[in-house]
Amino acid sequence: MNDRRPTLTYYTATSLDGFIADAEDSLAWLFGNDQDHEGLLNYDAFFADIGAIVMGATTYEWVLAHSADVVEEVGSPWPYDLPAFVMTHRDLSAEPGRDIRFASGEVRAVHDAMVAAADGKDLWVVGGGDLAGQFADAGLLDEVITYVAPVTLGSGRPLLPRRLALELVETGRNRDFTCHRYRVRGPGEW
Repeated sequence: MNDRRPTLTYYTATSLDGFIADAEDSLAWLFGNDQDHEGLLNYDAFFADIGAIVMGATTYEWVLAHSADVVEEVGSPWPYDLPAFVMTHRDLSAEPGRDIRFASGEVRAVHDAMVAAADGKDLWVVGGGDLAGQFADAGLLDEVITYVAPVTLGSGRPLLPRRLALELVETGRNRDFTCHRYRVRGPGEW
């Protein structure tokens, strides 16, 4: 039996000035940039090892509202065919036929449920810099992977509104993006 604790990674794109979405929660700034979909730290290779995901309510609603291309591909506006945990204090409805679980409160309990649901695979914080920060505060966030786009937004949703000490593990370029993998060392106490 494998006793390895699955890795929890916050994998996201960010603007050069550290925002994951603009002030209107739009990602339009992201999609005009070129990337090699088989290149450094690419999504498909990352996602192949993921067994469960977690996101905030804003990310969940954004995915449902902006997945028109996915509908044709998978027959649903929900692009994930694995357990998905949505942190929310509101009543939201689940996409029919998908394993979507709504939760609130302490992230440690959600992490435990994700580990149980992931069948030995790794875990992904899809969105919400504050949500990723809550997992970091609990000592549960292992990695941060960023695709840094060559744009600035001036304001918006911050990448990670916490002080964290990180260790750079991998860095490079994927066409328009610089890509970085960090190991989370702990709270930013220096």
